[in-house]
Amino acid sequence: MIRPALREYRTWAIESRRWNDFAPRDGDVVIATASKCGTTWMQQIVALLIFQETAVRPLPAISPWIDGRAHGPASDIYRALGAQTHRRFVKTHVPVDGLPLYEQIRYIHVARDGRDAVMSMHNHFTAFPDERIAAFDRIGLADPVIARLYLRAPADPNEFFRRWISTAVVEGQSDGSPDLSFFDLEVGYWAERQRANMLLVHYNDLLENLDAEMRRVAAFLGIAINHEIWPSLVRAASFNEMQRDGDQLMPQTITMRGGGSRRFFNKGTSGQWRAVLTARDLALYEQKVREKFSPGLAKWVEGGRSKAGDPGGSDDR
Repeated sequence: MIRPALREYRTWAIESRRWNDFAPRDGDVVIATASKCGTTWMQQIVALLIFQETAVRPLPAISPWIDGRAHGPASDIYRALGAQTHRRFVKTHVPVDGLPLYEQIRYIHVARDGRDAVMSMHNHFTAFPDERIAAFDRIGLADPVIARLYLRAPADPNEFFRRWISTAVVEGQSDGSPDLSFFDLEVGYWAERQRANMLLVHYNDLLENLDAEMRRVAAFLGIAINHEIWPSLVRAASFNEMQRDGDQLMPQTITMRGGGSRRFFNKGTSGQWRAVLTARDLALYEQKVREKFSPGLAKWVEGGRSKAGDPGGSDDR
């Protein structure tokens, strides 16, 4: 272990204490992101690289969400992980200071422009079925740290954005409702970017050159490229292919109201916020960026490697 978790995070959706019993294996992969920043996309990329075939597999089964409170007891997840014989890869939405860090694990953090992330969050959170919201209510009321009902997502995207940018649900943070602070999470992973076992990937770079980014991920994981099947792996990782296979990749989304997996795999684009956020909204976002981000991190979160260069080589503080 490099270090244990430094603090706890608990919301209706996540609980970092569920990592306490994690027993790492050499080569494990942790895909760590803020919500709606390309988590599922990276899970599919890693699955394709590990299995070296395009057969569609349900991602929650092969790549579980350890800190996801609505996904059953952590003991069940650990039992399933212990039985896996393939190279293991899991997902998390916990900030890096809430995770234990291990030398033998590879960590992949995917970043996205916060304005794109919040638009995707609004689409996602307003699609929750009544049963999921009721489950969140029970979690919140049973947890003395939360001790309240789940905060329903406003139907209006601008209202949702303004609450997200100005209201926290975790002590010590200043934004994120009903989730953790997007800004604090990005600050944390940026600070760890030069670790040899940490790779930062950006959503926009995946959109612009999926082939090149998949090669970066493969090299980071020590997976050799089979040139005969490589084009089929890249094609299977494209948004259109994932959207087509959405019911199989993410079967739990079938019960989402108003669109199922088609709503979960919504558009896979950047810049949707331009038609939604007002000048006032954008000013609030820019102010938060100035308060929270260093110049290098601000460039990275906005545009990725094409705008800010390789994050691992940045001397930004």
